[in-house]
Amino acid sequence: MTTKTAQITAVRTNTAAFILVTLVGLGLLTVSGMAQATVLHDAAHDQRHAMAFPCH
Repeated sequence: MTTKTAQITAVRTNTAAFILVTLVGLGLLTVSGMAQATVLHDAAHDQRHAMAFPCH
């Protein structure tokens, strides 16, 4: 009986994680789709500099 409970808990955890990742992904697509191109470029540019990655 303990094994069945552990399996059900694992399935619920995986389902919740999948739903969360899907919502975050759709949110990122929506935000990036609505943003101006210069805003996205500047955000990526600033992130590159914050990680000490040369971009130009």
